[in-house]
Amino acid sequence: MSATFNRSKELFNRAQKSIAGGINSGIRKLEQPVPVYFAKGSGPRIWDVDGNESIDYQLGQGALLYGHAPAGLADAISAQAKLGIHWAAQCELEIEVAERIQSMVPSVELVRFNNCATEAVMAAFRLARATTGRSKILRFEGHYHGWGDEGLVGFANPPSTWTDDDELPRTHPSKGIIPEVTDHFILSKWNDAGHLERMVNAHKGEIAAIIFEPALCNTCCIEPVAGFLQKIRELCDRDGILMISDETITGFRFGASCAQGYYGYKPDLSIFGKAIGGGTPFAALGGTKAAMAKIISGESIHAGTLNANPLCLAASKWCLDEIIQRGDKHPAGTIALGKRLMAGLAKIAAKHNIPMRPQGPGLAFHTVVLKPGAAEGLVLNYRDYVTRHDAPRWAHIRLMLLEEGVRAIERGLWSISTTHTDKDIDDTLSRAEIAFARHAAEWKPAA
Repeated sequence: MSATFNRSKELFNRAQKSIAGGINSGIRKLEQPVPVYFAKGSGPRIWDVDGNESIDYQLGQGALLYGHAPAGLADAISAQAKLGIHWAAQCELEIEVAERIQSMVPSVELVRFNNCATEAVMAAFRLARATTGRSKILRFEGHYHGWGDEGLVGFANPPSTWTDDDELPRTHPSKGIIPEVTDHFILSKWNDAGHLERMVNAHKGEIAAIIFEPALCNTCCIEPVAGFLQKIRELCDRDGILMISDETITGFRFGASCAQGYYGYKPDLSIFGKAIGGGTPFAALGGTKAAMAKIISGESIHAGTLNANPLCLAASKWCLDEIIQRGDKHPAGTIALGKRLMAGLAKIAAKHNIPMRPQGPGLAFHTVVLKPGAAEGLVLNYRDYVTRHDAPRWAHIRLMLLEEGVRAIERGLWSISTTHTDKDIDDTLSRAEIAFARHAAEWKPAA
């Protein structure tokens, strides 16, 4: 029997009387049929307030690499809570966590801790400008770097703004930003080395940093084409630009050395979030000694009352030790499970004449649903995705899956945890069979 969400609807109605919009992060309002309220989770499964059990592939927007409520993580946080929750001072834990990151990620010689990746991105931009004496940041359409004024410039340029010009629009989805912020960004197309080089050449001497998601997970799930990350490194070295790898999602999910180890490149600065804290509000900015020099000197200010909070440090130490202990088993295990799930979903979709084309490295992937007449093949960048992906149809499929007890992120991204098993994949595919059949029977495209 398909799930219903009556209690969640009651709570959401109540929440709107005390919480602005009824939710505490704007994207959560997109969930259909209602922003769901949860009561508990265990491993790869989660239970909402209506008692519905779901196999979870949303995983706290990817933060729960270790599944829900791992006992060791809970014990680590509990033990630290009994010693102290907050000091706004130093503790040995921060050195232990920093040393772990230093030993795991070859590019990281020094770190600074933050409460969220948005803050780490802000620190990285300030640091890059202080280091180079330049003001502009080059970023890619579709890449997300936090919700601040700078993080969203050009993130989702509407098709109405697209032209054939090399200079891409610098739109911003939010009102209330400082207007001049957009003037300090240059946009390029992901996986287009020619366009990237033209933009760097056109703005020679102006660019402080190039920032990117090494595998684009905020718009579809788009891996870099061969040689593209190396091209970024080459251009940065040529023109004295800092290379910033935003590993908020990919960090430690792609292995102990993160996506930079997985794909084989060495950035100057790295952003780590989500999995580094296992669901606690924790992030890190890491970099080479040369790239971190202006923070050391105090010329680039980096501060925060709750930075290096001991509860979050205790959580991060446990999370990093989990990755270290897994050795070569990670990310091999999550890749294998994800690939099996992708193949199974594609097979069921074909049976029901649903043009679903899962893509990604397996440990994370996106269920692309092609629009009528759209070309086949991998989606390679933001505009390709917007042009070919049938977002309304995916939204209906996602609702059917949720009602049958399978939870993916609203935008179509799936993440695999270290606690998912072959049985979970079997259960997911059995539920997807029902969900896809329901979708095929009920879906009516807009006229």
